[in-house]
Amino acid sequence: MAWHQVANANEVPEEEATPVTVGKTMIALVRIGEQIYGMSDVCTHQFALMSDGYVDGDCIECPLHQARFHIPTGEHRGGQPCANLQTFPVKIEDDLVYVDSD
Repeated sequence: MAWHQVANANEVPEEEATPVTVGKTMIALVRIGEQIYGMSDVCTHQFALMSDGYVDGDCIECPLHQARFHIPTGEHRGGQPCANLQTFPVKIEDDLVYVDSD
């Protein structure tokens, strides 16, 4: 695994997505409780930033066409038919957020 420091944990609020970039990979971080999840920041249907989307519980809705994805797994849960979002392992150490994007 190749861990990359991307944020301070306190910079990732609940109920909204935080965009980060590792190399050329655009990632959206979402906090649910004490856990932070990482997923592709680009919707699989058309180019839209998931970090501009609406977080509702453990799902996020694309701002362009309202496709819904499960945050922990990236699974497509409704709306416009499209592929699942890629997810990325996330860990928190000493209040720093790390993502494995490899």
